[in-house]
Amino acid sequence: MANQPTTQETQSPRARTSGRTLTRDAVVASVCGFVVVLMVGASYAAVPFYNWFCRATGFNGTTQVATSAPSDAPLARTITVSFDSNVAPGLPWKFEPEQNNIDVKLGEVVTVYYTVTNQSARTTTGQAAYNVAPLTVGAYFQKINCFCFTEQTMAPGEKREMPVVFYVDPKLAKDSENDTLKSITLSYTFFPVRDPAPKPVAAGEADQRKGSL
Repeated sequence: MANQPTTQETQSPRARTSGRTLTRDAVVASVCGFVVVLMVGASYAAVPFYNWFCRATGFNGTTQVATSAPSDAPLARTITVSFDSNVAPGLPWKFEPEQNNIDVKLGEVVTVYYTVTNQSARTTTGQAAYNVAPLTVGAYFQKINCFCFTEQTMAPGEKREMPVVFYVDPKLAKDSENDTLKSITLSYTFFPVRDPAPKPVAAGEADQRKGSL
């Protein structure tokens, strides 16, 4: 009895080629899908990683966050700190520093104020972004308290003073690249917040609401 041909032998060359093409296409599609998922995941992770990197290194003029004043006494060396204020389009606020510049000693804790006025007839919300110039001094500019970390909601016509508490790290004096540094500019820009985060209702307000029902 003659040997029966196998399934592969009975397939035409065109059918075998088509099968290999489908398998290759499936592999390519799977690899492409994995790459897309990986890129999307990386894009979401990049934002918090970039923010962490800037805060940790002072990259791009990002200031540092301090929890307390430096333990050592201020140095004799002084730096002129200038204050800049900006408002992005779409936010009807007037925003300006109470002082244009001050001279501070390295390690000296200083409090300055910005004033903000909502010039519209409606409640608006904004949040500030910030940096310092030159960009290389971000690692030495330490902020203890700042209005930029939270959304600011302003009633119609409301005017508010907003403090900034900071110091210039005395370690700056040991950085030879900044031996000739005479001034630093702290710059803020307020941007509109379209969908502000809801604020929790205080206990007293909740009781009042229940009583009015």
